[in-house]
Amino acid sequence: MEEDLEILSKEEILKRLAEFPGWEFGDDKIKKTFEFSSFTESVNFVSGLVDFCNSLDHHPDIQINYGKVTFELHRTDVGGKVTDRDFTVAREIERLYSSQ
Repeated sequence: MEEDLEILSKEEILKRLAEFPGWEFGDDKIKKTFEFSSFTESVNFVSGLVDFCNSLDHHPDIQINYGKVTFELHRTDVGGKVTDRDFTVAREIERLYSSQ
């Protein structure tokens, strides 16, 4: 198994979440909702993450509700648990959101 796919303990996850304001842990996922002014902005934001996520072989659960996008991150290939790779994706989501 790749090093960044090792399952993190609840304690490790909660410690790492301190670096990710607004992200929550529950149901073996980390998640956060981001707000946009329109449906188009929401979809464009998600589209901006496609290449990055594909390059990591990470495909988050994404829900778009007009101007809100909710990401739920976990790895199904390790039993639906949170890994370091989920935090790598969360970091990129935050980077892209803050650059808008």
